[in-house]
Amino acid sequence: MRRTVTAVLALSTALALGACGADSDDRSVSPRPGQADTEDLTAGPSGAADEGIQVTTATLKDASGADKGTVEVNDLDGKTEFVFEVTGLPAGFHGLHLHKIGKCEPNSADPTDAAKKGDFLSSGGHLGEGDHPEHSGDLPPLLVQKDGSATMRVTTDRVNPDEILDQDGTAIVVHGEPDNFANIPKRYSSSGPDAETKKAGDAGPRVACGAFTPQ
Repeated sequence: MRRTVTAVLALSTALALGACGADSDDRSVSPRPGQADTEDLTAGPSGAADEGIQVTTATLKDASGADKGTVEVNDLDGKTEFVFEVTGLPAGFHGLHLHKIGKCEPNSADPTDAAKKGDFLSSGGHLGEGDHPEHSGDLPPLLVQKDGSATMRVTTDRVNPDEILDQDGTAIVVHGEPDNFANIPKRYSSSGPDAETKKAGDAGPRVACGAFTPQ
């Protein structure tokens, strides 16, 4: 009788341990409630993160020809990404716009008015039609730190790489002043923004320029 009880107890213990082992295995392969699969968060359909396709890069220069950084253009499947790495500019906000012609010539003539000369006027007006800030080439301001550096990544669906690399190219221009985006409340002016403000948001002179040109 004693041997029978002992055998039953041993069998019960073995069954219990087996059940615990099965539960433990299940828990090891099943995510906890609310737990995300980190691979799904970072991978695209092919299993790799989608970083887009690099289209072109421009070197920013000031009127003296000194390098002021780079601007990379990436194609993000229907949207265009600009990556700015800038050094050596005055601290603060700077207007930032795409201009119609891929030329960055200091002390050059305006293509629409040869009597007007100034730094980087060879790049023409803003890319796109209408008034500022509705031009397709109007971008957010660039914020430069106290040490003269700036890093910014911005994505837009207003312009595509084919437009940037058209026959005469495109220029990226950093202006000397902040961009007010033609936001002049009527309490300041009953007539609203004037023609100059609608042209470029009072962003001031062109202090750095980079040319995107077709290969």
